[in-house]
Amino acid sequence: MATPSASPFDVPVSELHEHLGSIRLREPRAVDAVQSSLQRHGQLMAVEVFAQDGELQVLDGFKRLHAARRLQWKQLRVQPNDLSAVEAKVRMVELHTGRGLTELEEGWLVRSLVRDHGLTQGAVGERLGRHKSWVCRRLILAEGLEPKLQAWVRLGLVAPRAAVTLAALPRGNQCPACEIVMQQGLTVRQTELLVAQLVESSSAEQQEGLMVSWRQPRSAAPDGATRPAVRKARSEADWMSADILTLHRAAARLESRLMGNALCACPDGARRLMTESLRALVPVLQSVARAIGQATHLEEGQKVA
Repeated sequence: MATPSASPFDVPVSELHEHLGSIRLREPRAVDAVQSSLQRHGQLMAVEVFAQDGELQVLDGFKRLHAARRLQWKQLRVQPNDLSAVEAKVRMVELHTGRGLTELEEGWLVRSLVRDHGLTQGAVGERLGRHKSWVCRRLILAEGLEPKLQAWVRLGLVAPRAAVTLAALPRGNQCPACEIVMQQGLTVRQTELLVAQLVESSSAEQQEGLMVSWRQPRSAAPDGATRPAVRKARSEADWMSADILTLHRAAARLESRLMGNALCACPDGARRLMTESLRALVPVLQSVARAIGQATHLEEGQKVA
């Protein structure tokens, strides 16, 4: 694993460039969450950068950069890395070990290494620690998905997993099917059902009939089978319940790993990153604890009143 070449330092936001931003997704809701975090806690982790042609290029921290621009921050703290462009893209994968990139982001990264830098698929697999077949599948995904559909994913209009599912369709059917997904608010599971039915269709006329049927606001699928009901919008209570359950599960897993000395078993580079991330997590948890205290106290006060 690559290691930073120097200590973090502050630079003007205007001097940070994002040529590698085309490889990463920045869903609007995710940027909103990062913006909220920056407002509450300040910058907890440095933006990872490397120098290229006299410019500082971001390799990790794109959402932080966009959130800082929204907040009209003048400076951000960065962590410099002594890397080439190819090494920086490999580093992007290393930085997301565990939480991972989406399949589509992996496809964009592989396509960039193959098309922009002229690496063979075997060389890409060797650098990323992946089998050549994995590299081939990601390249096919990135180059077989309609550019317009990929743009919708970047705008947050369709989920990356749904886009990957739609990639199984011929290019001419991908965007019309995706429009149905967006208009009807289909889940990934429903998208899989739509794609399966289109793939199994024996003629263009049958496919068009399926598309027309799926555009209708009803629960019966074209073949007479029951189509899963379109997911209703979640209420605020639904979101809070899901977040509470997620925190409970994640906290239990993290506590178990820490008590089991899992951190000591990590390689030096990974241990350094995990240590920094854990330390940065402490003020976040403290802030959540304060918010819980304030919210529950307010609720109790309302009941008393």
